[in-house]
Amino acid sequence: MNGSAEDKLFAARLSDIASRSERDSICCFSNFLDEKQCAEAERWCRYNAGSLMYTLHGGYPEAKRRILAVFPDYYEDYITEEFPIKCLTFTFRKEDRLTHRDFLGTFMGLRLKREVIGDIIVDEGIAQVFVTEIAAKLIMSVVSKIGRTGVKITDDQPYKLEVKQKFQIISGTVASMRLDCIVSLAAGISRENAARLIRSEKVDINHFKASSVSQELRTGDILSIRGSGRFVLSEINGQTKKGRIHINLCKFI
Repeated sequence: MNGSAEDKLFAARLSDIASRSERDSICCFSNFLDEKQCAEAERWCRYNAGSLMYTLHGGYPEAKRRILAVFPDYYEDYITEEFPIKCLTFTFRKEDRLTHRDFLGTFMGLRLKREVIGDIIVDEGIAQVFVTEIAAKLIMSVVSKIGRTGVKITDDQPYKLEVKQKFQIISGTVASMRLDCIVSLAAGISRENAARLIRSEKVDINHFKASSVSQELRTGDILSIRGSGRFVLSEINGQTKKGRIHINLCKFI
């Protein structure tokens, strides 16, 4: 983490969770963390958790927003069952095209903080939302509509939806796997402008600020470029006769 006030506050919260777990020999949980916070929490725990164990869970394997658990080693076999997470299932008419924003707007209207709400997955006529147990009680007691659409809510159904992430494939060749080369291809700009973005701290790799224009990327790395979006380096496909490297990037859309 860098030295910003926000980062220091987040580190202090992680330290408090670990201290309580160690002092009382119990499992302690954070609220829901976003993807960047999850990466920061894992890195902090790796260097500071000592003999304590830790894991992240968001209610289903592909969850982006997850809760951190810190616990003594004898909790490990059943820790997933202990997470204070509820899966709420909303059903509504298929012709009512509800969106992620509709659900989040309703929850924010209840003055719920974003940190008590995990992933929101919406499909035709159904949505499943992961929330803390306390938030689940409030939502189930007062919500009968999302926007202007009537909904029915249950908390006893397992997660069954598929996350439908759409991508745009960007294919091209690069001189090397250096960050400035990859950013140039992803954003459609010159290497000089790519280097300028990196030095201005407008590029993240796997949720952390890029450290150098010459940093090399690997398959699976997530690249965030301010003003251009998020990308995954999905494939490295060999070289041309002139020694340039074929790569594929998946742009989140």
